[in-house]
Amino acid sequence: MRPARRVTVAPGNTDPPVLELLVSVLLVLYVAPMSDRKQARTQGGRPRDSRVDDAIASAVRELLTEVGYTRLTMAEVAARAGVGKAAIYRRHATKQEMIFDVLLPDQFLATAPDRGSLRADLAAVLAEIADTMASPPEGTVPGLLADVHADPALRDRFVERYLGFQRRTLTEILDRATARGELTTRPDPATLNALLVGPVFAWLFLLRESPDQLPALTSALLDATLALVGATPPTPGR
Repeated sequence: MRPARRVTVAPGNTDPPVLELLVSVLLVLYVAPMSDRKQARTQGGRPRDSRVDDAIASAVRELLTEVGYTRLTMAEVAARAGVGKAAIYRRHATKQEMIFDVLLPDQFLATAPDRGSLRADLAAVLAEIADTMASPPEGTVPGLLADVHADPALRDRFVERYLGFQRRTLTEILDRATARGELTTRPDPATLNALLVGPVFAWLFLLRESPDQLPALTSALLDATLALVGATPPTPGR
């Protein structure tokens, strides 16, 4: 904190101590905080506490089950997590962003599976995609998707983290399958992505069928997809 500067009062002033006191107070209240804020900016913020992150994530999942997507509030999350609301707002600007970050962590499809065949690789991708849709409580995914598309900034993150990761992963899988001789022509990754995601979404949220039947659905879906792209078994030694 910068020390207050002593002010010399002109001779005509009749009450110099009062003026000195006033100026000193102003210096303490205005100049010193400005200096402190500047110092804080140069030093950077405090590192995030992973324990707080975990407590917030657990609270979000519990409250989504108990009160649902629409009724969940950041104040309830703070109370359940045992943290101040400021701790949440330092991490997430909105409720939608908070839920998005909890349900779709950074590691989602961060590494393309390599199981030795196109079918095995696509099965691993499809299982992870199906899990992200089926795991959240009822109403969460449709509600979040509606809010994502209403918020341009959040939509950009959704495209990058969810769709982008899927398509990059599928591109790598298709390139390997082509090198193994399973494909003569590489399909468009975005089209293949739609073929895999669309039926799972329709099953869960349009037809409202049981997630317990997803293994049978995804197996049939893989058969149809492989036939559609003209896949053949991998060539030995490639």
